[in-house]
Amino acid sequence: MANLLALLAAFFVAAALGRPAIHILRKYGCRQQVRDDGPQSHRGKEGTPTMGGVIIIIALIAATALIGPRTGGTAAAMLVIALAVGFGLIGFADDRAIVKHKRSLGLRAREKLVLQFILAGGFLYLLGGLDLVNPVVLIPFSDRLWTLGWWYYPAAAFLIVLTSNSVNLTDGLDGLAAGLAAIAGVAIGVIASVRGEPALSAACFALAGACLGFLWYNAHPARVFMGDTGALALGAALAGAAVVLKAEALLLIIGVIFYLEALSVVAQVAYFRLTGKRVLRMSPLHHHLELSGWPEPQIVSRMWIAGGLIAWSAVLAERLLPW
Repeated sequence: MANLLALLAAFFVAAALGRPAIHILRKYGCRQQVRDDGPQSHRGKEGTPTMGGVIIIIALIAATALIGPRTGGTAAAMLVIALAVGFGLIGFADDRAIVKHKRSLGLRAREKLVLQFILAGGFLYLLGGLDLVNPVVLIPFSDRLWTLGWWYYPAAAFLIVLTSNSVNLTDGLDGLAAGLAAIAGVAIGVIASVRGEPALSAACFALAGACLGFLWYNAHPARVFMGDTGALALGAALAGAAVVLKAEALLLIIGVIFYLEALSVVAQVAYFRLTGKRVLRMSPLHHHLELSGWPEPQIVSRMWIAGGLIAWSAVLAERLLPW
């Protein structure tokens, strides 16, 4: 019941905040700058209010604060929320730089990565101080553990940063990242419930509800974009929860669409530098599909279906197999 309440609370907070937030963002000139080398069909998105990720973050915090006491809120859940807020602030600074300078590039990639690794490292340090981190990885669908020793910590920090930026790269079509993050949030929330983390489970369901409430305004044609503010926060929250639950490897399955989007960018850049040719018409993958003739709503809905089927197959297998 707490999970359902968390989802509904976050949904209604995000939905209620949407209209006034869009008005404020528009008033202060927080508008999308479309990159010059992007699909020409996206020119019509120029000027749409961005930085709407603040809606998701506020709804997530509000719902967790409201429902958390009912679940006996834990330090782990609070640290995951804090991690999301920290990454959201990095995204906010990036979005603000884009708005201020009226160009599609904000903070330098190196600057963002340094800040992200510092936050991820701080999160793991605090988890360790509370004895909430274990340097092993649970192999999905089995009872086997992979002991990494001290290598676990840089690997876990890398997973957090990778997931955060993968969600950010996925956020290129109306509703795509929000819908997939909602799916992943519910999937990880179920895992948290099964593994005896009710507060963290409620936080994950709140994340899903916040995404769904935001999706009310972000569905095609979008009236607001989450920007780096929302995308970086969502990815960090999902990865942080997975680290607490020892579901790091399972996250790679649940969030497979996010990682495929990131891999498509890496493959495109690497292949072009080696050969001077492109693997895809344009990266990330969703832009390749656009230029191949797929309508935007069709790409989004099909990726939601694929992401949902994969995520829930992984969760059901994890719960039902007698390991």
